[in-house]
Amino acid sequence: MQNDHRPDQSAIRTDLGALFVSLELSRSTWLITSLSPGVGEKLSKHSIPAGDAGALLARLTLLRQKATARTGRAFPIIVIQEAGLDGFWIHRVLESEGVESHVVDAASILTSRRRRQAKTDRIDGETLVRTLLAYKRGEPRVCSMVRVPTPNQEDRRRICRERKALLTERIGHTNRIKGLLCTQGVFNYNPLLRDRRARLEVLQTGDGRPLPERMKAQISRELDRIELIIAQLKAVEVDRDLLLEQEEATPTVPAVMLGRLKGIGPQIATLLWSEALYRHFDNRRQVAAYAGLAPTPWKSGSIDHEQGVSKAGNPRLRTTMIQVAWLWTRHQPGSALTLWFKDRVERNGGRMRKTAIVALARKLLVAFWKYVTSGVVIEGAVMQAA
Repeated sequence: MQNDHRPDQSAIRTDLGALFVSLELSRSTWLITSLSPGVGEKLSKHSIPAGDAGALLARLTLLRQKATARTGRAFPIIVIQEAGLDGFWIHRVLESEGVESHVVDAASILTSRRRRQAKTDRIDGETLVRTLLAYKRGEPRVCSMVRVPTPNQEDRRRICRERKALLTERIGHTNRIKGLLCTQGVFNYNPLLRDRRARLEVLQTGDGRPLPERMKAQISRELDRIELIIAQLKAVEVDRDLLLEQEEATPTVPAVMLGRLKGIGPQIATLLWSEALYRHFDNRRQVAAYAGLAPTPWKSGSIDHEQGVSKAGNPRLRTTMIQVAWLWTRHQPGSALTLWFKDRVERNGGRMRKTAIVALARKLLVAFWKYVTSGVVIEGAVMQAA
Protein backbone atom coordinates (compact mmCIF):
# COMPACT_ATOMS: atom_id res chain seq x y z
CA MET A 1 0.00 0.00 0.00
CA GLN A 2 1.42 3.33 -1.07
CA ASN A 3 1.24 6.25 1.36
CA ASP A 4 0.21 9.55 -0.20
CA HIS A 5 2.06 12.48 1.29
CA ARG A 6 -0.51 15.25 0.96
CA PRO A 7 -0.07 18.71 2.41
CA ASP A 8 -1.98 19.31 5.62
CA GLN A 9 -5.28 21.05 5.05
CA SER A 10 -5.47 24.07 7.34
CA ALA A 11 -8.55 26.12 8.10
CA ILE A 12 -6.36 29.23 8.15
CA ARG A 13 -4.06 30.22 5.34
CA THR A 14 -0.68 30.80 6.95
CA ASP A 15 1.59 31.00 3.90
CA LEU A 16 1.70 34.78 3.62
CA GLY A 17 5.24 34.85 4.94
CA ALA A 18 4.62 36.93 8.05
CA LEU A 19 3.92 36.69 11.74
CA PHE A 20 0.40 37.93 12.52
CA VAL A 21 -0.32 39.41 15.94
CA SER A 22 -3.43 40.95 17.49
CA LEU A 23 -3.58 43.10 20.61
CA GLU A 24 -6.63 43.02 22.86
CA LEU A 25 -6.18 46.03 25.13
CA SER A 26 -7.72 46.65 28.53
CA ARG A 27 -6.96 48.73 31.62
CA SER A 28 -5.30 45.87 33.49
CA THR A 29 -3.76 43.51 30.90
CA TRP A 30 -2.95 43.27 27.23
CA LEU A 31 -3.65 39.95 25.51
CA ILE A 32 -1.24 39.16 22.65
CA THR A 33 -2.62 36.59 20.20
CA SER A 34 -0.23 35.42 17.48
CA LEU A 35 -0.17 33.11 14.49
CA SER A 36 3.38 32.11 13.58
CA PRO A 37 4.70 30.34 10.47
CA GLY A 38 5.49 26.69 10.96
CA VAL A 39 2.83 25.92 13.60
CA GLY A 40 -0.18 25.35 11.35
CA GLU A 41 -3.33 27.00 12.61
CA LYS A 42 -2.37 27.01 16.29
CA LEU A 43 -2.78 30.43 17.89
CA SER A 44 -0.62 31.32 20.87
CA LYS A 45 -1.73 33.72 23.58
CA HIS A 46 0.26 35.68 26.11
CA SER A 47 -0.72 38.37 28.63
CA ILE A 48 1.38 41.33 29.71
CA PRO A 49 0.65 44.23 32.08
CA ALA A 50 -1.29 47.07 30.45
CA GLY A 51 0.86 49.97 29.28
CA ASP A 52 4.12 48.01 29.25
CA ALA A 53 5.41 48.77 25.75
CA GLY A 54 8.80 47.22 26.59
CA ALA A 55 7.19 43.88 27.43
CA LEU A 56 5.18 44.05 24.19
CA LEU A 57 8.28 44.63 22.07
CA ALA A 58 10.13 41.89 23.94
CA ARG A 59 7.30 39.44 23.26
CA LEU A 60 7.26 40.31 19.56
CA THR A 61 11.03 39.80 19.39
CA LEU A 62 10.67 36.40 21.07
CA LEU A 63 7.94 35.35 18.64
CA ARG A 64 10.15 36.31 15.70
CA GLN A 65 13.12 34.39 17.12
CA LYS A 66 11.01 31.25 17.63
CA ALA A 67 9.63 31.46 14.08
CA THR A 68 13.16 31.84 12.70
CA ALA A 69 14.37 28.85 14.73
CA ARG A 70 11.53 26.66 13.37
CA THR A 71 11.75 27.63 9.72
CA GLY A 72 15.22 29.07 9.24
CA ARG A 73 13.75 32.27 7.82
CA ALA A 74 13.22 35.77 9.16
CA PHE A 75 9.62 36.94 9.02
CA PRO A 76 8.14 40.44 9.32
CA ILE A 77 5.62 41.12 12.06
CA ILE A 78 2.14 42.51 11.31
CA VAL A 79 0.11 43.77 14.26
CA ILE A 80 -3.55 44.74 14.50
CA GLN A 81 -5.47 46.45 17.29
CA GLU A 82 -8.88 48.04 17.66
CA ALA A 83 -9.30 51.81 17.79
CA GLY A 84 -10.25 52.75 21.32
CA LEU A 85 -9.40 54.65 24.47
CA ASP A 86 -5.68 53.93 24.13
CA GLY A 87 -5.47 56.18 21.10
CA PHE A 88 -2.60 55.74 18.65
CA TRP A 89 0.50 55.81 20.84
CA ILE A 90 0.95 52.01 20.71
CA HIS A 91 0.68 52.13 16.93
CA ARG A 92 3.40 54.79 16.80
CA VAL A 93 5.67 52.80 19.12
CA LEU A 94 5.36 49.75 16.89
CA GLU A 95 6.00 51.71 13.70
CA SER A 96 9.06 53.35 15.24
CA GLU A 97 10.44 49.82 15.80
CA GLY A 98 9.85 48.82 12.17
CA VAL A 99 6.71 46.77 12.87
CA GLU A 100 3.81 46.97 10.41
CA SER A 101 0.86 48.13 12.50
CA HIS A 102 -2.84 48.49 11.69
CA VAL A 103 -5.64 50.09 13.69
CA VAL A 104 -9.08 48.73 12.79
CA ASP A 105 -12.53 50.18 13.32
CA ALA A 106 -14.09 47.62 15.65
CA ALA A 107 -17.61 48.25 14.33
CA SER A 108 -16.52 47.22 10.80
CA ILE A 109 -15.52 43.66 11.76
CA LEU A 110 -18.03 41.03 10.73
CA THR A 111 -19.65 39.22 13.65
CA SER A 112 -22.20 36.48 14.17
CA ARG A 113 -25.83 37.59 14.06
CA ARG A 114 -26.97 35.13 16.68
CA ARG A 115 -29.18 36.51 19.39
CA ARG A 116 -26.75 35.78 22.20
CA GLN A 117 -23.03 35.87 21.43
CA ALA A 118 -20.08 34.77 23.52
CA LYS A 119 -17.52 37.52 24.09
CA THR A 120 -14.14 37.13 25.76
CA ASP A 121 -10.71 38.65 25.17
CA ARG A 122 -9.60 35.27 23.87
CA ILE A 123 -12.36 35.15 21.24
CA ASP A 124 -11.81 38.79 20.27
CA GLY A 125 -8.06 38.22 19.89
CA GLU A 126 -8.61 35.29 17.55
CA THR A 127 -11.17 37.27 15.55
CA LEU A 128 -8.69 40.10 15.08
CA VAL A 129 -6.00 37.70 13.81
CA ARG A 130 -8.40 36.17 11.28
CA THR A 131 -9.54 39.62 10.21
CA LEU A 132 -5.92 40.66 9.66
CA LEU A 133 -5.29 37.54 7.59
CA ALA A 134 -8.28 38.28 5.38
CA TYR A 135 -7.24 41.91 5.02
CA LYS A 136 -3.70 41.00 3.95
CA ARG A 137 -5.11 38.47 1.46
CA GLY A 138 -6.86 41.38 -0.18
CA GLU A 139 -10.43 40.40 0.59
CA PRO A 140 -12.67 43.42 -0.10
CA ARG A 141 -14.72 45.05 2.66
CA VAL A 142 -13.51 42.63 5.30
CA CYS A 143 -12.91 45.57 7.66
CA SER A 144 -12.14 49.28 7.72
CA MET A 145 -8.67 50.31 8.79
CA VAL A 146 -8.25 53.67 10.51
CA ARG A 147 -6.01 56.22 8.85
CA VAL A 148 -3.91 57.26 11.81
CA PRO A 149 -3.32 61.03 11.97
CA THR A 150 0.06 62.50 12.66
CA PRO A 151 0.70 63.78 16.21
CA ASN A 152 0.36 67.36 14.93
CA GLN A 153 -2.96 66.62 13.21
CA GLU A 154 -4.26 64.85 16.28
CA ASP A 155 -3.20 67.68 18.58
CA ARG A 156 -4.83 70.28 16.32
CA ARG A 157 -8.23 68.71 17.02
CA ARG A 158 -7.93 69.59 20.70
CA ILE A 159 -8.92 73.22 20.12
CA CYS A 160 -12.39 72.59 18.67
CA ARG A 161 -13.09 69.56 20.85
CA GLU A 162 -12.18 71.38 24.06
CA ARG A 163 -14.35 74.34 23.05
CA LYS A 164 -17.28 72.00 22.48
CA ALA A 165 -16.77 70.38 25.90
CA LEU A 166 -16.60 73.80 27.59
CA LEU A 167 -19.81 74.93 25.88
CA THR A 168 -21.55 71.77 27.07
CA GLU A 169 -20.42 72.46 30.64
CA ARG A 170 -21.57 76.09 30.43
CA ILE A 171 -24.99 75.03 29.20
CA GLY A 172 -25.28 72.56 32.09
CA HIS A 173 -24.49 75.18 34.74
CA THR A 174 -26.77 77.75 33.07
CA ASN A 175 -29.69 75.33 32.95
CA ARG A 176 -29.10 74.34 36.58
CA ILE A 177 -29.33 77.97 37.71
CA LYS A 178 -32.47 78.58 35.67
CA GLY A 179 -34.02 75.41 37.06
CA LEU A 180 -33.34 76.47 40.64
CA LEU A 181 -34.82 79.93 40.05
CA CYS A 182 -37.82 78.43 38.28
CA THR A 183 -38.83 76.72 41.53
CA GLN A 184 -39.04 80.20 43.12
CA GLY A 185 -41.03 81.83 40.33
CA VAL A 186 -38.06 83.66 38.71
CA PHE A 187 -37.94 83.31 34.93
CA ASN A 188 -36.09 86.36 33.57
CA TYR A 189 -32.55 85.81 34.92
CA ASN A 190 -29.71 85.21 32.45
CA PRO A 191 -26.50 83.91 34.10
CA LEU A 192 -24.42 84.83 31.04
CA LEU A 193 -24.96 88.59 31.25
CA ARG A 194 -22.20 90.74 32.72
CA ASP A 195 -24.44 92.07 35.51
CA ARG A 196 -25.32 88.56 36.71
CA ARG A 197 -23.90 89.16 40.21
CA ALA A 198 -25.70 92.46 40.75
CA ARG A 199 -29.01 91.07 39.48
CA LEU A 200 -28.70 88.03 41.72
CA GLU A 201 -28.59 90.27 44.80
CA VAL A 202 -31.90 91.98 43.99
CA LEU A 203 -33.86 88.96 42.76
CA GLN A 204 -37.14 88.23 44.49
CA THR A 205 -39.30 85.13 44.41
CA GLY A 206 -42.65 85.03 42.70
CA ASP A 207 -44.42 85.73 46.01
CA GLY A 208 -42.28 88.79 46.77
CA ARG A 209 -39.66 87.30 49.12
CA PRO A 210 -35.88 87.66 48.73
CA LEU A 211 -34.10 84.54 47.50
CA PRO A 212 -33.34 81.99 50.24
CA GLU A 213 -29.78 82.36 51.49
CA ARG A 214 -28.66 78.78 50.76
CA MET A 215 -30.10 78.90 47.24
CA LYS A 216 -28.37 82.22 46.63
CA ALA A 217 -25.08 80.72 47.85
CA GLN A 218 -25.49 77.70 45.56
CA ILE A 219 -26.24 79.92 42.57
CA SER A 220 -23.21 82.05 43.43
CA ARG A 221 -21.00 78.96 43.31
CA GLU A 222 -22.54 78.01 39.97
CA LEU A 223 -21.68 81.49 38.72
CA ASP A 224 -18.08 80.94 39.85
CA ARG A 225 -17.94 77.89 37.58
CA ILE A 226 -19.56 79.73 34.69
CA GLU A 227 -17.06 82.59 34.96
CA LEU A 228 -14.18 80.12 34.96
CA ILE A 229 -15.57 78.43 31.85
CA ILE A 230 -16.04 81.80 30.13
CA ALA A 231 -12.38 82.65 30.79
CA GLN A 232 -11.27 79.26 29.48
CA LEU A 233 -13.43 79.66 26.38
CA LYS A 234 -11.73 82.97 25.62
CA ALA A 235 -8.31 81.35 26.02
CA VAL A 236 -9.26 78.50 23.66
CA GLU A 237 -10.62 80.92 21.06
CA VAL A 238 -7.44 83.01 21.24
CA ASP A 239 -5.43 79.83 20.63
CA ARG A 240 -7.67 78.98 17.68
CA ASP A 241 -7.34 82.43 16.12
CA LEU A 242 -3.56 82.28 16.60
CA LEU A 243 -3.46 78.97 14.76
CA LEU A 244 -5.37 80.46 11.83
CA GLU A 245 -3.11 83.52 11.76
CA GLN A 246 -0.07 81.27 11.55
CA GLU A 247 -1.61 79.41 8.60
CA GLU A 248 -2.69 82.52 6.68
CA ALA A 249 0.74 82.62 5.04
CA THR A 250 -0.24 79.37 3.28
CA PRO A 251 -3.38 80.22 1.27
CA THR A 252 -4.01 76.58 0.31
CA VAL A 253 -4.64 75.46 3.91
CA PRO A 254 -8.28 74.26 4.05
CA ALA A 255 -9.17 76.42 7.07
CA VAL A 256 -7.90 79.56 5.32
CA MET A 257 -9.77 78.72 2.10
CA LEU A 258 -13.02 77.95 3.92
CA GLY A 259 -12.73 81.15 5.95
CA ARG A 260 -13.06 83.15 2.73
CA LEU A 261 -16.62 81.91 2.19
CA LYS A 262 -19.43 84.06 3.55
CA GLY A 263 -21.16 82.34 6.45
CA ILE A 264 -18.13 80.26 7.46
CA GLY A 265 -16.52 81.59 10.63
CA PRO A 266 -13.19 80.66 12.22
CA GLN A 267 -14.74 77.99 14.48
CA ILE A 268 -16.45 76.10 11.64
CA ALA A 269 -13.45 76.50 9.32
CA THR A 270 -11.06 75.13 11.95
CA LEU A 271 -13.37 72.24 12.85
CA LEU A 272 -13.89 71.15 9.23
CA TRP A 273 -10.14 71.32 8.67
CA SER A 274 -9.10 69.46 11.81
CA GLU A 275 -11.83 66.79 11.70
CA ALA A 276 -12.00 65.93 8.01
CA LEU A 277 -10.39 68.04 5.33
CA TYR A 278 -6.82 67.48 6.55
CA ARG A 279 -6.90 63.91 5.20
CA HIS A 280 -7.04 62.36 1.74
CA PHE A 281 -10.24 61.00 0.20
CA ASP A 282 -10.37 59.09 -3.06
CA ASN A 283 -13.91 60.12 -4.04
CA ARG A 284 -17.01 61.89 -2.84
CA ARG A 285 -18.53 58.69 -1.47
CA GLN A 286 -15.68 58.37 0.99
CA VAL A 287 -16.21 62.00 2.05
CA ALA A 288 -19.91 61.45 2.77
CA ALA A 289 -19.29 58.11 4.47
CA TYR A 290 -16.63 59.59 6.77
CA ALA A 291 -19.20 62.08 8.07
CA GLY A 292 -21.91 59.43 8.42
CA LEU A 293 -24.01 61.25 5.82
CA ALA A 294 -24.04 58.45 3.26
CA PRO A 295 -27.47 56.95 2.46
CA THR A 296 -28.39 53.50 3.78
CA PRO A 297 -30.55 51.59 1.26
CA TRP A 298 -32.73 48.61 2.10
CA LYS A 299 -33.31 46.58 -1.03
CA SER A 300 -34.54 43.00 -1.00
CA GLY A 301 -36.91 41.58 -3.56
CA SER A 302 -39.76 44.03 -4.01
CA ILE A 303 -38.69 46.10 -0.99
CA ASP A 304 -36.80 49.25 -1.91
CA HIS A 305 -36.58 52.19 0.48
CA GLU A 306 -34.01 54.37 2.21
CA GLN A 307 -33.28 54.07 5.94
CA GLY A 308 -31.73 57.52 6.21
CA VAL A 309 -28.06 58.39 6.72
CA SER A 310 -25.77 55.75 8.16
CA LYS A 311 -24.51 57.84 11.15
CA ALA A 312 -21.45 55.58 11.11
CA GLY A 313 -18.89 58.32 10.68
CA ASN A 314 -17.48 61.24 12.66
CA PRO A 315 -20.34 62.56 14.86
CA ARG A 316 -18.68 65.97 15.41
CA LEU A 317 -18.34 66.48 11.69
CA ARG A 318 -21.90 65.33 10.99
CA THR A 319 -23.42 67.66 13.60
CA THR A 320 -21.37 70.59 12.35
CA MET A 321 -22.37 70.00 8.74
CA ILE A 322 -26.07 70.04 9.66
CA GLN A 323 -25.52 73.41 11.35
CA VAL A 324 -23.51 74.68 8.38
CA ALA A 325 -26.31 73.66 6.02
CA TRP A 326 -28.84 75.83 7.87
CA LEU A 327 -26.37 78.73 7.98
CA TRP A 328 -25.62 78.29 4.27
CA THR A 329 -29.26 78.81 3.27
CA ARG A 330 -29.25 82.08 5.26
CA HIS A 331 -25.89 83.56 4.25
CA GLN A 332 -25.64 82.16 0.70
CA PRO A 333 -29.21 82.54 -0.65
CA GLY A 334 -28.04 82.86 -4.26
CA SER A 335 -25.83 79.77 -4.40
CA ALA A 336 -26.82 76.80 -6.52
CA LEU A 337 -27.02 74.50 -3.49
CA THR A 338 -29.39 76.85 -1.63
CA LEU A 339 -31.61 77.13 -4.71
CA TRP A 340 -31.63 73.32 -4.99
CA PHE A 341 -32.69 73.03 -1.34
CA LYS A 342 -35.51 75.57 -1.70
CA ASP A 343 -36.77 73.94 -4.90
CA ARG A 344 -36.82 70.52 -3.28
CA VAL A 345 -38.74 71.79 -0.26
CA GLU A 346 -41.24 73.61 -2.46
CA ARG A 347 -41.85 70.50 -4.56
CA ASN A 348 -42.68 68.66 -1.32
CA GLY A 349 -45.19 71.31 -0.34
CA GLY A 350 -42.94 72.76 2.37
CA ARG A 351 -42.59 69.41 4.11
CA MET A 352 -39.50 67.27 4.79
CA ARG A 353 -37.24 70.25 5.45
CA LYS A 354 -35.11 68.22 7.89
CA THR A 355 -34.61 65.44 5.35
CA ALA A 356 -33.65 67.96 2.69
CA ILE A 357 -31.21 69.78 4.99
CA VAL A 358 -29.35 66.50 5.61
CA ALA A 359 -29.03 66.04 1.85
CA LEU A 360 -27.79 69.63 1.58
CA ALA A 361 -25.22 68.96 4.31
CA ARG A 362 -23.87 66.00 2.33
CA LYS A 363 -23.67 68.06 -0.87
CA LEU A 364 -21.99 70.93 0.98
CA LEU A 365 -19.33 68.69 2.50
CA VAL A 366 -18.50 67.24 -0.92
CA ALA A 367 -18.42 70.78 -2.36
CA PHE A 368 -16.07 71.94 0.41
CA TRP A 369 -13.80 68.94 -0.28
CA LYS A 370 -13.65 69.80 -4.00
CA TYR A 371 -13.01 73.44 -3.15
CA VAL A 372 -10.05 72.85 -0.81
CA THR A 373 -8.47 70.04 -2.86
CA SER A 374 -9.05 71.14 -6.46
CA GLY A 375 -9.98 74.80 -6.13
CA VAL A 376 -13.48 74.23 -7.56
CA VAL A 377 -15.48 77.20 -6.25
CA ILE A 378 -19.03 76.43 -5.21
CA GLU A 379 -21.40 77.72 -7.89
CA GLY A 380 -22.97 81.01 -6.85
CA ALA A 381 -21.09 81.22 -3.55
CA VAL A 382 -20.22 84.69 -2.23
CA MET A 383 -16.82 85.39 -0.72
CA GLN A 384 -16.35 87.50 2.40
CA ALA A 385 -15.12 91.04 1.99
CA ALA A 386 -11.41 91.39 2.69
